[in-house]
Amino acid sequence: MMITVLSGGTGSIKLIRGLRVLEENITIVVNIGDNITKYGLYITPDIDTIIYGLSNQLDKKKGWGIKNDSFNFLNKMSEFDEETWFNIGDKDLATHLFRTKMLKEGLKLTEITNIIKNKFKIKEIILPASNDHIETKLKTEKGYIHLQEYWVKYKGELEITEIKYDNIQNATPAPEVIESIISSKYIIIAPGNPFTSIKPILEIPGINDSLRKTSAKKIIISPIIENRSFSGPAGKIMKELGLETNIYNLSRYYKKYIDAIVIDISDIKHKKRIENSLGIKVFSTDIRMENSKDEKRIAKFVLKSLHKTYE
Repeated sequence: MMITVLSGGTGSIKLIRGLRVLEENITIVVNIGDNITKYGLYITPDIDTIIYGLSNQLDKKKGWGIKNDSFNFLNKMSEFDEETWFNIGDKDLATHLFRTKMLKEGLKLTEITNIIKNKFKIKEIILPASNDHIETKLKTEKGYIHLQEYWVKYKGELEITEIKYDNIQNATPAPEVIESIISSKYIIIAPGNPFTSIKPILEIPGINDSLRKTSAKKIIISPIIENRSFSGPAGKIMKELGLETNIYNLSRYYKKYIDAIVIDISDIKHKKRIENSLGIKVFSTDIRMENSKDEKRIAKFVLKSLHKTYE
């Protein structure tokens, strides 16, 4: 059984770790909208989080980077009066140096990601959504700023009035991404920020069409509980863009992409309205993933829910 997971942000890796215990044939399509060039290095935060998370090297407390890393490089950069708000550990640095070197030698991001994940002995297929460069930009009082600036440098405190995805209309999906979506039995949208982690995947021309054409059943795991997000600025962004933060609005936002949604038990009051007015099947459980047992439990529940969408 082939499964494709659309992923981005720090929440996705938790579900994916649970899924890999239960299923072998998993392809992970990863957001590239938060890719950024710093210190001359091409950095892919969401791809790296998946790679580190599946190789048991992720700093789980932070949700990014390599555990027990040192920051000698970054400390030295500060002596050159360089900005050091983007935290790059010394071990993490090696990944970025290798990727940048391979890009300069003419390899595509998909090829490089495959080489890196093999070095980390990961069996799952990991695909950047596109080989082209896309940047998620947020309009704030400081003008349009990169997502990483908003979240890391300014700690998500600036008010947002607009989001745009630079170069997305000129981007094309990696061919393997379309093939995976069309061939899969199930498509799972992991619990990432709908605006900054998932939409930069969905808005790439061609991915939208393939999601409509595929016969795969499609499900999302909610990244919000009641009126707040698990982590990150999803709830705040929804509110600032004029959407009340609740599970109904999230379901309506994803309506054209999904057949079903997994929500937290505390949001069960929205079940009938979602099913009756949006035609989306609703499954509820405790969706918090605080340890490996939770990750496997949620993954098992998601697969069971997908089976039920055929009934």
